[in-house]
Amino acid sequence: MARTHKSNMPSNGGETHQTAESGDSGTILTTNQGIAVSDNQNSLKSGVRGPTLLEDFVLREKIFHFDHERIPERIVHARGTGAHGYFEATDDISDLSKAALFRKGERTEVFVRFSTVAGGAGSVDTPRDVRGFAVKFYTSEGNWDLVGNNIPVFFIQDAMKFPDLVHAVKMEADRGYPQAGSAHDTFWDWASLMPETTHMLMWAMSDRTLPRSLRMIEGFGVHTFLLVNEAGESHFVKFHWKPKLGLQSTIWDEALKLQAADNDYHRRDLFEAIDAGNFPEWELGIQVFDKAFADAQPYDVLDATKLIPEEDVPVRIIGRMVLDRNVDNFFAETEQVAFCPANIVPGVDFSNDPLLQGRLFSYLDTQKSRLGTANFHQIPVNAPRCPFKNFQRDGQMQMAVPKGRANYEPNSLAAHGEEGGPRESPARGFTSSTGLSGEEESGEKLRVRPESFADHYSQARLFYRSQTQSEQAHIASSFVFELSKVALLDQVPPRMVSNLRNVDEDLAKRVAAGLGIALPKSAKAAKEPVDMAPSDALSIHKNMKAMLEGRTVGILIADGTDAKQLDAVIANVKKAKGKPMVVAPKVGGAKLSDGSQRKADGQLAGSPSQMFDAIAIILSAEGCTALMREAAAVEFAMNAFGHLKAIGASEAAQPLLDKAGIIADDGVTGLDDAFVGAASQRFYSREPSVRMLA
Repeated sequence: MARTHKSNMPSNGGETHQTAESGDSGTILTTNQGIAVSDNQNSLKSGVRGPTLLEDFVLREKIFHFDHERIPERIVHARGTGAHGYFEATDDISDLSKAALFRKGERTEVFVRFSTVAGGAGSVDTPRDVRGFAVKFYTSEGNWDLVGNNIPVFFIQDAMKFPDLVHAVKMEADRGYPQAGSAHDTFWDWASLMPETTHMLMWAMSDRTLPRSLRMIEGFGVHTFLLVNEAGESHFVKFHWKPKLGLQSTIWDEALKLQAADNDYHRRDLFEAIDAGNFPEWELGIQVFDKAFADAQPYDVLDATKLIPEEDVPVRIIGRMVLDRNVDNFFAETEQVAFCPANIVPGVDFSNDPLLQGRLFSYLDTQKSRLGTANFHQIPVNAPRCPFKNFQRDGQMQMAVPKGRANYEPNSLAAHGEEGGPRESPARGFTSSTGLSGEEESGEKLRVRPESFADHYSQARLFYRSQTQSEQAHIASSFVFELSKVALLDQVPPRMVSNLRNVDEDLAKRVAAGLGIALPKSAKAAKEPVDMAPSDALSIHKNMKAMLEGRTVGILIADGTDAKQLDAVIANVKKAKGKPMVVAPKVGGAKLSDGSQRKADGQLAGSPSQMFDAIAIILSAEGCTALMREAAAVEFAMNAFGHLKAIGASEAAQPLLDKAGIIADDGVTGLDDAFVGAASQRFYSREPSVRMLA
């Protein structure tokens, strides 16, 4: 890094001036016009202490660019992180889709952006929120953007309500807070008046919105799309991303402490995993069905507040996606990437989902406002990898240089020996599907919703009753917490609980009791809910993988720690494909029993146990005595136990465990092989002993 100093060389009559030592003498600093800069530390002045001169074009360009280097953030999904990778088709679905990227063995470059929804770009990674999961496929037939979330359903049925949703969930208009959270008056006022939100609220109040890592979330296309084959035949399709590492979440208390420990927890976790060569991977699955199946369901498949149970239509795996390269520049790629659901390729098409139809316009319009030009598709991260050419011209930031007179079609310029430009291709071009009976409906223009969209509670009931007891307790407790933050609108919590009575009586009673209010009358349902068979696919706990791969084990040491025990634990964690991270009271580490100095990966005060999936405490008697006087060490053990994690400990560390209030259970072990097995899971049976839940 350069540092400024006083030069002894005289300049402008002998006075001294500030210069900088060059860190790279082989590279010349220039202006945007390529003019070499002689001094990037001092503005041009009239005399040593005189005014700065307007003629200083180096200063003017530098400040001008700095003043404009920020662009408007996304209205939603403002805080995100991204990575490059590839999609590889692993199954032949040519009978369903003619899309080139689905040909078995085809490998397609992708860019993926994960995000929170409600918070601004400067908020945090770990609030209770939906996570965006957007994938840009750079296919040989053009770009396809599969823009989804980590939840398969949405709050609303029609795009007309999207501005109201966002206005309600964002920070309140008169006070500018709370940031990045839904626990406030306006959101719950709106949601309690919109019964169609109920299903999505069950997901939002579940552990799905508290992911352990972006590498451990599912992704969904949310909407029902169409697949179209070469014969023009269409089928309905839902898209699913299934993480190789399985599902994993945090718990509410842990998420709050993670936010305090590391605002960039998810962003850092993804970057460091890719940087270390532990490439995140997902399988792409599809649920495919026809109109006969759709018509036989008690819900409308075009309703974005509904899902199709995987027990009814199993997810068929057709490919895999691997993220293997971090971005080179966060702004140029992650911030400037522009997704749009309208970007599809031949073989994929839209259904009549009214929420999807509205999004087709909204995204395109938003990107123009955010990136400042209709030519945002020319930004490298957005540009197709296949050739593209058309007659769209000019506009701000036009970077292409079309030649010749042809900027319209049809034209006959080729007959005069001139370049006539591109032409439409009925054989290769995109054509909208006409093969699915019932999709090309027409009739009187009406502002209505079909009766098939009227059931707002059946699938919310399905979701709740598909959860484990622990997950149900988390949902009830989340409703209690969120509704307890409704400060000024007393009518809102009872109204929300009255909606929940249509979901599950036990849930409504738990929430009412947690809020300390009388159980209100059940809200009148537009359509009476029905019972659906529980679906294991909807539960995180039923889909966790007992594995250490992708997880991190924090190992607390101090002076006197047994070197052989430490090495054995590290070796066992690595053998199970986990990541060991040594933590010590000092950055320099600790002096071990064999006299060697072991450097720490993290300092105790800055590496609390909520950053790890399990912990091992390897102490000598002397080291334990010293750490029992250190609050951070006691909290290291206490929080791990409270967050239901496995704890492996040496015999000498027992006094520290006792002081932290840790009692024996299946998740508290020695440092033998049993610890690695315990470290691959959480111990939800412990939860009733460590916290009160609704």
